Amino acid sequence: MSSQTPLAADNTAVQPPKSRRGFLLRLLIAVLVLGTIAWALWYFLDGRWYEGTDDAYVNGNVVQITPQIAGTVVSIGADDGDLVHQGDVLLKLDQADADVALAQAKANLANTVRKVRGLYSNVSGAQADVAARKVAVDKARADFDRRRNLAQSGAISAEELSHARDALTSAESAMTASQQQYQTNKVLVDDTVVASHPDVQAAAAQLRAAYLNDVRTTLVAPVTGYVAKRTVQVGQRVQPGAALMAVVPLHEVWVDANFKETQLTHMRIGQPVNVTTDVYGSKVVYKAQVKSLGVGTGSAFSLLPAQNATGNWIKIVQRVPARIVFTEPKQLEEHPLRIGLSTNVDVNLHDQSGPMLSQQAPTQPAFSTDVYQQQLAKADGVIEQIVHANMPK
Repeated sequence: MSSQTPLAADNTAVQPPKSRRGFLLRLLIAVLVLGTIAWALWYFLDGRWYEGTDDAYVNGNVVQITPQIAGTVVSIGADDGDLVHQGDVLLKLDQADADVALAQAKANLANTVRKVRGLYSNVSGAQADVAARKVAVDKARADFDRRRNLAQSGAISAEELSHARDALTSAESAMTASQQQYQTNKVLVDDTVVASHPDVQAAAAQLRAAYLNDVRTTLVAPVTGYVAKRTVQVGQRVQPGAALMAVVPLHEVWVDANFKETQLTHMRIGQPVNVTTDVYGSKVVYKAQVKSLGVGTGSAFSLLPAQNATGNWIKIVQRVPARIVFTEPKQLEEHPLRIGLSTNVDVNLHDQSGPMLSQQAPTQPAFSTDVYQQQLAKADGVIEQIVHANMPK
């Protein structure tokens, strides 16, 4: 018995320590299971109600500044990056030719007003001539009637009666011609005054065109924004429609987000959106909403649409553009965005009461400017002044 005791002690001493591998494996499995459960709970309770994409970019209006008349650039009022307000002068063209044309139009209008006044005077003169001719006819008719009575009694000869008849016929013919001339002159001024006469209106229209051409030698900013893409130089001869520069109103930007077609199932107009940008990071979250969903995929409206009627066709998930508009302008003032910046958008799909496509036509212009309305109003003032100056005092 005493000889076996040391052997048992040796066997106990050589046994390896318990391995921790099994414990770590069980711990890893437990973490994976808990993570899967947590992810499943998050997805079914919250995650599945959001759709996001990083294929989204800032877009906006790029208002091209183009001349409406040909001319030579003599002044440039703003350069790339400058802030301009609506109505600020951007470019000036040489006014010499336009000034000469305007002066000719003013002189033509003044001359036309005086000529039309002459037409009214002709009517008055023709009316007086008709009255005189009528008196002459009455006199000739009375002479003829008197001589006819005398001829019946043999007091005068038949020749004298014939002369009286010829005189009456001549007076009647002269009165008819005078009446026709009166009607001709009257038709030229019927139901009009000098200012509304067609000749004056035509001359006024020529003056308006010349005045607008003179005003259009100065190009102004149609909207408030920042100048970009300036290509024009001083001394350059420009033609109507040529793109000289652009004005970008950065306070009216939006996001064009391209979603996979599989993401559009529950997406509706009006759903709230969170937008983050690469330039500011996740610390700045813009509040926005879905303005519209595209009516076609990006490839369908490309310059060369894809043609899939081939033997080597491979299905590709298409993307549909959605317009995201910002709902808090103050955020854009504090953190301005530029055209083309990359963004990340997350659409909240909880509220699905909105339509997938717009249901109402717009009742007001989406974009407009009134900087050109005053130009014609000033032209009308010049016309009224010229007409008044050439009327009788």
